[in-house]
Amino acid sequence: MAQPIWMLIPWAIFALAAGVKFWRFARLVRQHRPGPGSELERVRASLERTWRRDQQRS
Repeated sequence: MAQPIWMLIPWAIFALAAGVKFWRFARLVRQHRPGPGSELERVRASLERTWRRDQQRS
């Protein structure tokens, strides 16, 4: 019978490949996720446009 340690090599390669795949996917998700201030900035800009429009009507 072959030594049992050789049976772990395919599992180690699989685990390494899965880790690399997860790392790349997580990096891609982090790059496309908007920052915490971007939503606040959009709301602020929207409110400022609304206030300017209301001031022009008055």
